[in-house]
Amino acid sequence: MDRNSIPILDISDFDTIEGRRSLSEKISAACREHGFFYIAGHGISESFQRDLLTLSRQFFALPLAEKLEIEMAKGRQAWRGFFPVNGELTSGRPDLKEGIYFGSELDESHPAVKAGLPLHGPNLFPAHPEGFKDIVLEYITRVSGLGHKILRGVALSLGLDEAYFETHYTHDPLVLFRIFHYPPQQFPSTQWGVGEHTDYGLLTILLQDDTGGLQVKSRGTWIDAPPIPDTFICNIGDMLDRITGGLYRSTPHRVLNTSGKSRYSFPLFFDPGFSADIRRIEGLPAPADDRAGRWDKASVHDFSGTYGDYLLRKIGKVFPDLGTDALRSFRRGAQLP
Repeated sequence: MDRNSIPILDISDFDTIEGRRSLSEKISAACREHGFFYIAGHGISESFQRDLLTLSRQFFALPLAEKLEIEMAKGRQAWRGFFPVNGELTSGRPDLKEGIYFGSELDESHPAVKAGLPLHGPNLFPAHPEGFKDIVLEYITRVSGLGHKILRGVALSLGLDEAYFETHYTHDPLVLFRIFHYPPQQFPSTQWGVGEHTDYGLLTILLQDDTGGLQVKSRGTWIDAPPIPDTFICNIGDMLDRITGGLYRSTPHRVLNTSGKSRYSFPLFFDPGFSADIRRIEGLPAPADDRAGRWDKASVHDFSGTYGDYLLRKIGKVFPDLGTDALRSFRRGAQLP
């Protein structure tokens, strides 16, 4: 495998026995080498992707006051809604982007919502553009289906039953979907669109526009992860790193928009259920101490508990006020019935 380029894997190969074997081997190599891979053959039409991009551009072109009608403070512990440029932090520094946070659509009658469980609840949708709500919810459904399929390939790549992740972690996944707008950036600048970080959960499935700017730190070297038409780029998160004992590493990445124009990206985080207990796969070697090489000098292997425990700690750093509210709610005894 080329250490300077991220591989493209065709998920349609999963439809045959021989294709599954070949694909699982490629997934294993990609997760060990880069922690990133492109997915082609996913069956989500380019016209559907373009419609999502068009409506997203229309939303971010609205006046700030109109976008703030669905600000994240109104989503409370559900962690949904809009935030303005410089409203999100990475490593304590504001990112040069604005965005909207969505998740699985749950009404007030859902047991998790009634219990006050953080990151569960109804989404906040803008009045304009028309059709935005419908396409966002349909996108979450389609890409979540793709997430299940990719994780079946990941399970096979580890020598596990293909239903391993669905059985232990994703039978009721925590699905979080973001739409980000990176405005044109002035140079020279010391601000990143998104600073160096790793993702928190199992799997991130990212749709990019054609602008570029994503960079991946593979084996200590920063390489570009450019947009490739009709593909998603996927990366593994901290929980898959922990579950595999560091065999598959969550890879640092960052964004710098040098294009001189707006950049739009669409990451969907397909993660363990909030109450899933995160444990290393039996039979894998004990993880090495990786603190020195981690971007934050912290090891995911020191953590024990549920995914919700881990995620709420992270929220407190990205959105300090929202994170505090969610933690307070959870500590008051909110839990699934």
